[in-house]
Amino acid sequence: MFAIKKIFRIIKTKEIKSMLKIKKLLFPTDFSKCADQALNHAVFYAEKYGAELHILHAITLFADQPDVLHKEFLETDDMIKNIERNFEEQMITVARKHENKEIKIFKSCKRGISAAPTILEYASEKDVDLIIMGTQGRRGLAHIMLGSTAEEVVRMADCPVFTIREKETAKPIKAFQQILVPVDFSEHSATAIAYAKRIAQDYDAQLQLLHIIENTTHPAFSLSGKSSIYDFFPNIKEDSINKVKKMFDEANGPEVKSEIFIKDGHPAHEIIEFSKEKGSDLIVISTHGLTGVDHFLLGSVSEKVVRRAFCPVFTVRTFGKSLI
Repeated sequence: MFAIKKIFRIIKTKEIKSMLKIKKLLFPTDFSKCADQALNHAVFYAEKYGAELHILHAITLFADQPDVLHKEFLETDDMIKNIERNFEEQMITVARKHENKEIKIFKSCKRGISAAPTILEYASEKDVDLIIMGTQGRRGLAHIMLGSTAEEVVRMADCPVFTIREKETAKPIKAFQQILVPVDFSEHSATAIAYAKRIAQDYDAQLQLLHIIENTTHPAFSLSGKSSIYDFFPNIKEDSINKVKKMFDEANGPEVKSEIFIKDGHPAHEIIEFSKEKGSDLIVISTHGLTGVDHFLLGSVSEKVVRRAFCPVFTVRTFGKSLI
């Protein structure tokens, strides 16, 4: 009997170590269809980890129309009261929808100049472990003019962020089977793989490990008659496969199924195209946390993926709060 108990204890310890450490979840909502789809994932994780679920509605009356502030100032208090009243009514609907689930739900209305800083401030105040939110995936002129709350939260948050893009019909959580992990051999990729192993365990899914070879050479090398990176490194694909396998084997986490893919091209574009072609259900990607001039000049692959991906994106980081 002692031996059996000891074995069980060891198995249980390994299970705990392989899971993400989530105690507090933040779900920002504007009660749109987009937010409702993200809520399903928030509830899934709150149930799975026994975590608190914090539901936040950011009141930003004039975020998109600051020119009307002086005209409507006198009506602001009444408008906020109406918004808070509507929030309470909508929260009752949310609570009823999940009343049979054993989840601690904390609801809050918070005023702010714009949504992203309000979300980030709340996350910091409550020491949130994971932010789960919807994104409408604006592109073109709308994105340039309005930006993206999700992208700003992804860039600035101190914890991982799970973004779910709105779909006409959301895929059931239990149907998640393929999780895509872009790998660029940096410490950021190693962190993404470690997270992805645990997330794959959560969804009972397998990993698609993708490395992109940027096949560009400096113009000066054209004088040597070599125009491709393959001219310099003919075995680059085989070497890349071996490197990806090594990173996967060395990454901490549970044993999960995986497959390795190598493609040529620009990272953000190829990640999006691959996810469509191979039917990825989720992308787990690490952000380098670029800000200021670096972000302006280089952009961010993770933010482009968040903006354009047709499937949910789980963004992790090597800095800030760790869930592993």
